[in-house]
Amino acid sequence: MIDVEHRAAAGIAEAAGRLLLRLRAQPELADKALRDEGDRRSHESIMSLLAEAFPDDAVLSEEGSDSTQRLDRQRVWIVDPLDGTREFGEPGRSDWAVHVALAVDGQPVVGAVALPGLDLVLSTDDPPRVPAAHNGKPRLVVSRTRPPAVTDQVAAALDAELVPMGSAGAKAMAVVRGEADVYCHAGGQYEWDSAAPVAVAAAAGLHVSRLDGSALRYNRPNPWLPDLLICRFELADTVIAAAAE
Repeated sequence: MIDVEHRAAAGIAEAAGRLLLRLRAQPELADKALRDEGDRRSHESIMSLLAEAFPDDAVLSEEGSDSTQRLDRQRVWIVDPLDGTREFGEPGRSDWAVHVALAVDGQPVVGAVALPGLDLVLSTDDPPRVPAAHNGKPRLVVSRTRPPAVTDQVAAALDAELVPMGSAGAKAMAVVRGEADVYCHAGGQYEWDSAAPVAVAAAAGLHVSRLDGSALRYNRPNPWLPDLLICRFELADTVIAAAAE
């Protein structure tokens, strides 16, 4: 049955992305009105499509009301209808995303990350292949507005070049696409920020974990995740050691 879910995640993320592009093209929408409408409309679209395809599954969405009933479910969809709302509201920016993931027994086994501004959907339905390592310095993708303190430690340990970028999904997919080598975050995120990116990155063959190297778990009572690491396997030990200092 999971094959159906892989295809559905990709299709639902792509549909929400197309909707967001249409909204962005409306001249009467701008700034906060555009961001708010994007969050709302994308959430409604995803919830409707999931309810139609998988009526018995629970859903945890950034834009929805949480319920403890999801804790009793083996299957929980974890979605971020618009990751990088700030960037979505800035004309010309492409570093925003739509996340759709399915966690089974706490593991994100299905995922899709749409990058509508780049006309891309990366998913576990057809996992991308990570390009070969490049010859220059490792590239560490960081928040363009609020990089966490651990950034300096990791950058020094790797002698890394910093690559500022917007949404968590865009940063994670930059590693998948070979535009960066490491994405680490220590400022705290919610499960919807990383579930789909982690599923896609793992399917692509990247290292995914907490910053201390421990396993990521989803559908927890508190959906707050303190930290995250997505990187090329050959860099994981160095990053984990640097973060521990």
